[in-house]
Amino acid sequence: MPTALVVSAHSADFVWRAGGAIALHAAKGWEVTVVCLSYGERGESAKLWRQPGMTLDRVKAAREEEAKAAARHLGVHDIQFWDLGDYPINLNEAAFYRLVDLYRAIHPKFVLTHSKADIYNHDHPAVTDFAQHARITAQAHGHNPGQKVLGAPPVFLFEPHQPEQCDWKPDVLLDISPVWEKKRAAIECMAGQEHLWEYYTRVALQRGAQAARNSDKSIKHGEGYQSVFPHVVETLG
Repeated sequence: MPTALVVSAHSADFVWRAGGAIALHAAKGWEVTVVCLSYGERGESAKLWRQPGMTLDRVKAAREEEAKAAARHLGVHDIQFWDLGDYPINLNEAAFYRLVDLYRAIHPKFVLTHSKADIYNHDHPAVTDFAQHARITAQAHGHNPGQKVLGAPPVFLFEPHQPEQCDWKPDVLLDISPVWEKKRAAIECMAGQEHLWEYYTRVALQRGAQAARNSDKSIKHGEGYQSVFPHVVETLG
């Protein structure tokens, strides 16, 4: 089966930003692996922290259950929680080589991760740099000689919360209309961030309208991505 890799800084990021792409490819038989480097336990769990007697372990457990439930709706093949801390994520050497090993193990056909800039959340650009550096190392013939090296999977950067402030401009618009209900169900699993449900529904409608405008198709819901590398194609039509 073809494979794909999603490197998510926090346990909810893959849902808001790439849930449609995950569900779309999973429905076509792809095996999608999602790595959540952090639970988002400090910066993205305010609703949980407002509950009396809340502890760090309880926050992490709640966020993990939310993400697992969302992953089931989307058809994720494998979801991993690396628990590297939050605000800031501790992207240490051991985690780096763990990600390199994962690239070599699954040989993804494409990679989804964060934007190169995010002035509101520095964990996000740190993670995209981390993910892309690991990709480069996984391509190196001198790293663990004898292993099959990674090819050249395209990398797509998903939409940050405030794209205009993050120098993010989509050059790929993905029609997620066939799987929108799956993404919405996954969104509603993220009880700790209920205030974002309607926001990301509006984002999907906006990207869908833009996708329809740039095609001859009837598209209602979409996701936007920014490609890192040139597209290699056989035709331009």
